[in-house]
Amino acid sequence: MGIRIEGDIERVNGKEVSYSEFVERYMDKNQPVVVTGLMDDWRACKDWVFDNGKPNLHFFSTHFGNSTVQVADCGTREFTDQKRLEMSVSEFVDRWLENSVQEPCNASINHSNGHPVLYLKDWHFVKEYPEYLAYSTPLFFCDDWLNLYLDNYRMHKDSDTCQENNEISCSDYRFVYMGAKGSWTPLHADVFRSYSWSANVCGKKRWLFLSPSQHNLVFDRNMKGSVYNIFDDVSEKVFPGFTETIWLECTQEQNEIIFVPSGWYHQVHNLEDTISINHNWFNAYNLSWVWNLLLRDYNEAKGYIEDIRDICDDFEGLCQRNLAANTGMNFYDFFIFITHFCLANLVQLCHLLRDCENPTWSSSALAQHLALNLQSVRKIAFKINSIGGVAGSHGFFLNIRETLEDPGFLNLCMGLERTYGMIHKQQSCFDKKKDLLDDLTNFDIIRTYSSQICTTKDLVRFIDNAIAKISGINSDEIVLPLESDGA
Repeated sequence: MGIRIEGDIERVNGKEVSYSEFVERYMDKNQPVVVTGLMDDWRACKDWVFDNGKPNLHFFSTHFGNSTVQVADCGTREFTDQKRLEMSVSEFVDRWLENSVQEPCNASINHSNGHPVLYLKDWHFVKEYPEYLAYSTPLFFCDDWLNLYLDNYRMHKDSDTCQENNEISCSDYRFVYMGAKGSWTPLHADVFRSYSWSANVCGKKRWLFLSPSQHNLVFDRNMKGSVYNIFDDVSEKVFPGFTETIWLECTQEQNEIIFVPSGWYHQVHNLEDTISINHNWFNAYNLSWVWNLLLRDYNEAKGYIEDIRDICDDFEGLCQRNLAANTGMNFYDFFIFITHFCLANLVQLCHLLRDCENPTWSSSALAQHLALNLQSVRKIAFKINSIGGVAGSHGFFLNIRETLEDPGFLNLCMGLERTYGMIHKQQSCFDKKKDLLDDLTNFDIIRTYSSQICTTKDLVRFIDNAIAKISGINSDEIVLPLESDGA
């Protein structure tokens, strides 16, 4: 019995949609969409592709051949994913070309010419080749807190879960994927329940999407394991809800970009030899998805070791270490992350106030964007607080004064300022990095509450005091909704 497909993904010309329209129609509503018209000037579309649309594999061997990459064997399952191999780009290209020389017309989906179909995945190309500007991130996807943060900080510093000497592997979520016809990715939802965007430099992909409202239907009775391949003969006994799933289908062509919203399970098949560029990212609009995943994974990690609670000296610390190992970050990492972006958004607000002569400055698109960001952080802080917050006894605190003087934070502020300048077409008025911090100190925002943030309550109070201080300097008040205070 085949799967039930009852819908297509909307297509839009990216040149005919404004940023605010994209946010309202797709990002805020968490809906997938295919975007065209945004890849015309990409270097990758010239260097990596022949005129006939086929991938220029020789270019990769010549220019990037020594890079070590992770390659999936599409015919071999290993736990919940495909078996991974490690090889150089040159070796991957050689095996691709070897397998495609005499590909039989009846080759299976997982094998070509008797060999397994290989799929290069998760290549940190931007980090490895920063001078080679293969593409520019489309404006719709520029408000990327995840990669901006990772350009300046590590998400998790525990030596047991993040190797200090492996700078590339945990450095960002900007990837290149390369696979021959027949390569594929099993059913999954994206890391951190982030958004993602995927641009086809060449080739064609078939996408199958499942709405978040139906995600429970692809899990087993215990909600532990999920379906691996939706085109397998899925056991109704193991996955009793699978026959009720309703899928959306999309064929992504060359030079098209697909926006994958948070929590949408999807399976992807390369219908032709394909190269794509993919980013995972999140911002104020989907922070709640990230927190919900962390909380679910935390409860699961805690459940696995509940029987040793009484004999464990630091049970909570062990839970958080396991969470970081399994999910990529823990409660403390996430709280430090949102606190950094709280401070960075306040810096932007302070400078907007300083440089804006309009008495209704707080109603500008940029001010409203910054206020929405702070509202989102505040809501997440309340959600964390509702389950007991982050315990100060485990060494968590953020010194505000030290953070403001940190070169990494200065770079983060500058990156955020550039991003919002592009989105809202506002020219930068800062001559040097230090200018970004002057007003925050002059407005005495730090001394209105405390020099340290140790708990979620501290963060909420800091936001409220900062907004009150900024609004008090100008008669035009900034209001953050408080609906979530009882959450």
